[in-house]
Amino acid sequence: MQMKALSIGSRARALLLWSSLLTLFLSLSTAKHIPAPFPASAVRPEQLLRSRDRGHDKSPYEAEYFTQTLDHFNFNPPSYKTFQQRYLINRKHWGGPDNNSPIFVYTGNEGDIEWFAQNTGFMFETAPFFKALIVFIEHRYYGKSIPFGGNKDVAYSNTSTLGYLTSTQALADYAAIIIDLKRNLSAADSPVVAIGGSYGGMLAAWFRLKYPHIAIGALASSSPILNFDNITSPYSFNNIVTRDFRVESENCYKVIKGSWQQIDAAAKNQPGRQELRKSFRLCGSNGSANGDAIKSWLMTALIYTAMTDYPTNSNFLKPLPAYPVRQMCKAIDDPTRGNDTFGKLYRAASVYYNSSGQVSCFNPNDDSDPHGLNGWTWQACTEMVLPTSGNTAESLFPASEYSYENWRAFCESYFEVEPRPNWITTEFGGHDIERVLKRFGSNIIFFNGLRDPWSGGGVLKNISTSIVAIVAKEGAHHVDLRHSTSEDPEWLREVRKQEVHAISNWISQYYQELALAQ
Repeated sequence: MQMKALSIGSRARALLLWSSLLTLFLSLSTAKHIPAPFPASAVRPEQLLRSRDRGHDKSPYEAEYFTQTLDHFNFNPPSYKTFQQRYLINRKHWGGPDNNSPIFVYTGNEGDIEWFAQNTGFMFETAPFFKALIVFIEHRYYGKSIPFGGNKDVAYSNTSTLGYLTSTQALADYAAIIIDLKRNLSAADSPVVAIGGSYGGMLAAWFRLKYPHIAIGALASSSPILNFDNITSPYSFNNIVTRDFRVESENCYKVIKGSWQQIDAAAKNQPGRQELRKSFRLCGSNGSANGDAIKSWLMTALIYTAMTDYPTNSNFLKPLPAYPVRQMCKAIDDPTRGNDTFGKLYRAASVYYNSSGQVSCFNPNDDSDPHGLNGWTWQACTEMVLPTSGNTAESLFPASEYSYENWRAFCESYFEVEPRPNWITTEFGGHDIERVLKRFGSNIIFFNGLRDPWSGGGVLKNISTSIVAIVAKEGAHHVDLRHSTSEDPEWLREVRKQEVHAISNWISQYYQELALAQ
């Protein structure tokens, strides 16, 4: 069965955010209208790893490949097909199998694994202390881990080939690679700790629960495992975005909130469209001044900036200054701009899109996908249904109700597939998580920064003495996993200390139990 519009896949733009944005945009327009996609450089990896104390080599890992089974859960002939799955490995500080030194495994997200390796300094910086082997496993259907001969056009061509792109298949992939790697390294007794952020953090937590015989613990950073099946309000995500801007400046919040109607009004006539072209510096003398496209372009900047409101300069999604939400509001509150709302919005958006000041014009309709994240659209249309698009009357964005039916209609129209919004909680749980995990779970750290819109769907309270929630009021999206710098605030240093302490306890306990068993 061929999908009606394969190019829709290329519209996905980063981590878990795509489903939130798309359903938000659908609520602003008709069910059939698909909003303008993200700009070309919506995601750009850091060029070099950074450390507070020392520099790193440009390539601190080697790429290796594992012959992976296409379908782990069936025994019919097509299930036995294989593909080459990439993983990155760093042996520099590993104490070796004779010492049963630990293995830190990053459970790959929805993108090129090198991007995540280049932005997960925590693993590289703690490896010397633990004498750990570092492994980053790429998620199937992303980066260079493409089934069906490595041909993305074939792998993404229809529902039959995309049907193998699921979280459960990905977790089984990780299990198979880890077991094979430990066998090849003669490291059967080396403890494994799963680490991940965002979707990768969800996978790390689920891996610990599903494969406790393989991983002794998991660090799940900014992992919204409760953002399913009505456990978390669909208004939570945008409520947090709103709060992030409103606590910085009430005027900033009001200017942004009132701008959507002004953009709609301007887009209705030729003089207004010309003003939009000029104010937002759209590329070309006849650059499209589509109101929905401009709004989606601005919303992308606002949401991503709230998500990555880091306390130091960063270059994860875009090159950003420290506390970028604050910088956006400073641009909007600039008294020299008078009542020029569009000019204020342009200057605010430039904090995200043009911090270098080198971009001369913008194209809100650019839908290129530099990091190959387009598989997330399929995942969001099948099992990863995260309701996030509701907007209350106080929201920074136009008021709207969350509509699963709009999302279902989109998925059926473009993939001819109906989502299963209850599957994740069926497979992994989520309801009554405190009571359930207290009975059988152990050794999971859930980190959440409350400035991160995804924190609303995270675990924010300790479940037991070993399933702990580390919550940082000023934290943003998996900020704990980022490279440390000399400018890191004390609260961030303390978060990392707590994580290292917990992981140390897991490993020490494992060694004690191993000694008793021998």
